[in-house]
Amino acid sequence: MNQFYLTVTCPSTRGIVAAITTYLAEKGCNITDSSQFDDSETGNFFMRISFRSETGTDLATLREGFADPAKAFGMTYSFHDETEKMKVVIMVSRFGHCLNDLLYRWRIGALPIEIVAVISNHMEYQKVVVNHDIPFHYINVTKANKAESEARQLAIIDETNADLVVLARYMQVLSDEMCRRMSGRIINIHHSFLPSFKGANPYKQAYERGVKLIGATSHYVTADLDEGPIIEQDTIRVTHAQSPNDYVSLGRDVESQVLARAIHAHIHRRVFLNGNRTIVFPASPGSFASERMG
Repeated sequence: MNQFYLTVTCPSTRGIVAAITTYLAEKGCNITDSSQFDDSETGNFFMRISFRSETGTDLATLREGFADPAKAFGMTYSFHDETEKMKVVIMVSRFGHCLNDLLYRWRIGALPIEIVAVISNHMEYQKVVVNHDIPFHYINVTKANKAESEARQLAIIDETNADLVVLARYMQVLSDEMCRRMSGRIINIHHSFLPSFKGANPYKQAYERGVKLIGATSHYVTADLDEGPIIEQDTIRVTHAQSPNDYVSLGRDVESQVLARAIHAHIHRRVFLNGNRTIVFPASPGSFASERMG
């Protein structure tokens, strides 16, 4: 039996859930997981449904037939096959902890994605990427060639038909044009000390101020640096007994975990943009299972 997703956004009103579930039942589909949220402040309704087609109804038929109920409620919607993997481009600079973590999760199937390219402005991770049979693109970025470099990056994204770009500690600011063009399709990770500790050595600054919580934030990239809609966050507690280097090591761990969870939510269509915020639904049963252990 084919397993599919349906995601829906529309103005909140009576009868939405009934219309959707009735339609799926009439098409021979069995709902296996469902999440919904009604935002009383914006008047928007959000829903994500996982379901099986038990009578062989395919996606094309489901999409075509859903046009009428969708129009009646002003829905923005999309159907997806759970077996289809998003194509992802990873961008990285000199900090490789997030990249290595993502490569491992991808290799064991914990992140069911297709990594179509890794782009870096440094050469440190060429060998590890190529050893995974993934194309590696070195694109040096300077103030003088920034526009040209970004054009090359966008060309790679277009040529690979990438659905998502992941900034795995890529330490270059993207242009407003690229952020607008890729809106909702670029995910970033950074420590959660902002805006208190900016610039170089934020963990050292945090240590010197006696910070007791180290955190990380993963968000969609917008033209407002590090202020895009947040997808995932987490913290870890530290004490006076930790050194600045401990802070850095612990920070790497939480950054890697938060980024992976944000990507997991995005690729399983669990994230909905709601103005400057996001709606993030819980994971469906079984979606964290890995194909193999190592």
